[in-house]
Amino acid sequence: MAGVSLQMAPGEKVALVGPNGAGKSTLMLHINGLLQGEGEIRVCGMPLTDDNLGVVRAKVGLVFQNPDDQLFSPTVYEDVAFGPLHLGQSEEEIHLRVTLALAQVGMEDYGQRLSYHLSTGEKKRVAIATVLAMQPELLVLDEPTSDLDPRARRQLINLLDELPISMLVATHDLLMVRDLLPRTVILDEGKVVADGPTSAILGDIALLEQHGLELP
Repeated sequence: MAGVSLQMAPGEKVALVGPNGAGKSTLMLHINGLLQGEGEIRVCGMPLTDDNLGVVRAKVGLVFQNPDDQLFSPTVYEDVAFGPLHLGQSEEEIHLRVTLALAQVGMEDYGQRLSYHLSTGEKKRVAIATVLAMQPELLVLDEPTSDLDPRARRQLINLLDELPISMLVATHDLLMVRDLLPRTVILDEGKVVADGPTSAILGDIALLEQHGLELP
């Protein structure tokens, strides 16, 4: 990646699109310090440095494409409680955070369910809850609608639409982009090649084709 410059305002919901190998996942991993390179990254006004890495990671909730990469505890409740527990929160605060996070994703009755018995759509909701329990200021999602059937996909889009949080979503699902994300950034060969209102970006067929994208 070279020369990537990107800013988001509080509350913005932004799509990050581009062909495979464009650098979308690489950029997302840089945002919370899992990868490091040249240049400067600022999160919530703070520069991302070794000294404040923990603080920044608490503000950036990263949701991986495969929810099995995020769910490893025996029960849903324990998975969602894992982050707050390791922040040193009290038992009461952990319970409040888990209850709120599960309610936000419509999984409030699943606390004692076994994570590995859930459907892919349910797992993705729980993976989002594990991040929301950390009370981040920015939610970063990698291909959230992949491997979902039409009903689960629509339910997830509605869920993300209702969450009052800044959001950066890397995806190939341009119909989701159209329905959910007002701003779109096209990344190709490690560079930002377009950045603007989703309606304008998706309406430019030549631009989409030039960068390996097309609406279904």
